[in-house]
Amino acid sequence: MRKAIFPGSFDPITLGHEDIIKRAIPLFDQIVIAIGVNAEKKYMFTLEERKRFIEETFKNEPKVSVITYQGLTIELCQKINADFILRGLRNPADFEFEKAIAHTNRELSKIETVFLLTAASTSYISSSIVRDVIRNNGEYQKLVPKAVVVSTTN
Repeated sequence: MRKAIFPGSFDPITLGHEDIIKRAIPLFDQIVIAIGVNAEKKYMFTLEERKRFIEETFKNEPKVSVITYQGLTIELCQKINADFILRGLRNPADFEFEKAIAHTNRELSKIETVFLLTAASTSYISSSIVRDVIRNNGEYQKLVPKAVVVSTTN
């Protein structure tokens, strides 16, 4: 079975994340969206909210599951027998950053990282931009899946 982990903070999940996951579904037997917990980081949305956003977005996709974790991603891969780490690339800066992490992960664990380029229509979207738009009462609804919109309007 080809199992991939798609790690991130997903604060919140964006249309860019959703696009990468949907395009990865045919490539893997299972995709585990792994929400990393970092006690040093200040999040806009709680862990439970972020998990719910993703679960709602992929509720009709049996190949996709959502978990939370702390620590190294490669340790999570070993724990759940994942063979791949899935990452999305928006731009050259993402590539350089992700390349260094992928090389380190392969050196430490032999895990392979699979990169997918974001669609041109979502390549400008990042969670930090979405958070800034939300904080300033902008039209963030165009940037995130419906599950995020419904939750933030309640």
